[in-house]
Amino acid sequence: MLDILIVEDNKEIGQLLCDFLRKENYTVSVADTGEKALALWEKYGAKLIVLDIMLPGMDGFAVCSKIRESSNTHILIASARVEKQDKLKGLNLGADDYIEKPYDVDILIAKIKGIFKRKYGQEEIVEGNLRLNTVHQTVFVDGQKREVTEKEFELLKLLVENKNVTLKKEYLFNSIWGSDSDSELQTLTVHIKWLREKVEVNPKQPKHIITEWGVGYRFE
Repeated sequence: MLDILIVEDNKEIGQLLCDFLRKENYTVSVADTGEKALALWEKYGAKLIVLDIMLPGMDGFAVCSKIRESSNTHILIASARVEKQDKLKGLNLGADDYIEKPYDVDILIAKIKGIFKRKYGQEEIVEGNLRLNTVHQTVFVDGQKREVTEKEFELLKLLVENKNVTLKKEYLFNSIWGSDSDSELQTLTVHIKWLREKVEVNPKQPKHIITEWGVGYRFE
């Protein structure tokens, strides 16, 4: 999974921001159209999207709306459209923040660091009777440690971070194993089965990892 996806049709601005963020050790990709952004998103996913509004073809509002259909990932709109109605539209479509162009790169990077620290920097994630330690990649169910593999932990963590959102099988597979993996989609199904055996009271009637038939899985 990418750390940051930059959606910016001004190639100079996009590359500049990309270079600055890579120096901060983030994994970054840049898309100069809405269509390319969604293609990258479907293939790799991203923890944070820096999204311009005025794009050729599909605009940023449409991109935001489409991503919100399947993910709670953080969306930061960065746009020269500063009218109140534009800001309200972006926020109502599900954007987490809206900053005006031109922006100071140092301030934007500080804001991004703050987002990562708040949203992804916590050592433990607690949901119901589950507790995930992100440093040691361990899982506890009702206080009892369950042995999980690295891939099982990454899969569970991704589902938990997108609680109540059904994630497509292809998105989950590409995020955990990578689109270039030699593994097949069936690998995901097997790992879901193993996870249920470890975290569900009754794996045959799961309460946490729910199947949305024909679509994917969600965490409840």
